[in-house]
Amino acid sequence: MSEFQPITYSPLLPVTEYSNHSAASKKKTTHSSFANTLEREYAAAQITISKHARDRINQRHINISDQEWHLIDAKVQEAKKMGIDDSLVLTKKAALLVSAKNNTVITAMGLDEAKSRIFSNINGTILINQ
Repeated sequence: MSEFQPITYSPLLPVTEYSNHSAASKKKTTHSSFANTLEREYAAAQITISKHARDRINQRHINISDQEWHLIDAKVQEAKKMGIDDSLVLTKKAALLVSAKNNTVITAMGLDEAKSRIFSNINGTILINQ
């Protein structure tokens, strides 16, 4: 009989590029790269509203302020980092089904209408108190 040997984990070290560039040019490239990355992240983080959700918001006369949208967006991004794909966002006025995975509001309804509903296929709830 053979004994099992424990497997050890050795993380891979990142491969870096070496060049003859000066330290100043490396710093500028890093800064530019960081700025580009930050810009891409910000653009990706903005929540969008599907046509269906936009129609429901208009039909149901749901008003959500810009400040509230920014808060919803921030909380959806936070939920996304926690591994939440689909969430129910509850505000004082509305219930929104949001795909954190796609940064998209899928549907919306007034809070009174939402009280009589069962929400399925969600793995997180976000409460927005404003």
